[in-house]
Amino acid sequence: MLSYPPSLFLSFFSKVIVFAFGSAFFAGLTAILAKCGVRRTDSTVATAIRTAVVLAFSWGMVFLTRAQFGLGAVGERTLLFLILSGLATGASWLCYFRALQLGDVNKVTPVDKSSTVLTILLAFILLGEPVGVYKAAGLLCVGVGTYLMIEKKAAGKSGRETGLWLPYALGSAVFASLTAILGKLGVSGVDSNLATAIRTGVVLVMAWVMVFVTGKAAALRAVPREELGFICLSGLATGASWLCYYRALQDGPASVVVPIDKLSILVTVAFSGLVLHEKLSGKAALGLALLTGGTLVMLRG
Repeated sequence: MLSYPPSLFLSFFSKVIVFAFGSAFFAGLTAILAKCGVRRTDSTVATAIRTAVVLAFSWGMVFLTRAQFGLGAVGERTLLFLILSGLATGASWLCYFRALQLGDVNKVTPVDKSSTVLTILLAFILLGEPVGVYKAAGLLCVGVGTYLMIEKKAAGKSGRETGLWLPYALGSAVFASLTAILGKLGVSGVDSNLATAIRTGVVLVMAWVMVFVTGKAAALRAVPREELGFICLSGLATGASWLCYYRALQDGPASVVVPIDKLSILVTVAFSGLVLHEKLSGKAALGLALLTGGTLVMLRG
């Protein structure tokens, strides 16, 4: 079993840290591109389209790295966890896209990133990953920071709108936490690129089933060309984020990888200001600082 030294925070350029930050960067881009792609396009349809792009990207990387030869070595237990992880991811995406369609990126993203707290608690309970003083302090900062961002941004709109996007954002966070834990269990003994491709296939099936079950197949012909481009780009960004994320999870503990991945909120907030002209209030900026600081503190634990 691999062991991780307490000084992991100082090993900034270790493979785990580099891949985790790569995941954060591409995940941040994904949120902005996705928001641009669901202004007029149905969120379920957009999820299905981008999943197809991610699937093609993922299997392309499998064949590029010759990881397909490991298919026969994937055990039943690993396959089960990959399937469950894919189902959790599909549910998270459906909730996330719907939330983005109903609310501002700067409102939805902090709620989605609050999955860090639940993920670390689940990692402690299910994977036996320790929660020390630094992680506990970091979790507190993340929780308070998230609350400050949600409170201010939610107050800026009517209560009716808050009731529309918030449940979807919370659902996205819960399912994202389950995805991380199930994914950690599922990448044991299997190439991370192959694991990503397998679970993406599960997400694709789930997404398209939702399109047809909800009677939204006709909406495919009504997708604006410009938004289709943004949806496809968000799929490519997601594919890159996943490849980095699962490569990091394969070599490092979920309680370290997940907090770094959640720093994608910095990328999202920066681009939301530049592209979507969404601005943070003073309280929300304080919340962002606490969320970021708490995430960095957790890496010492």
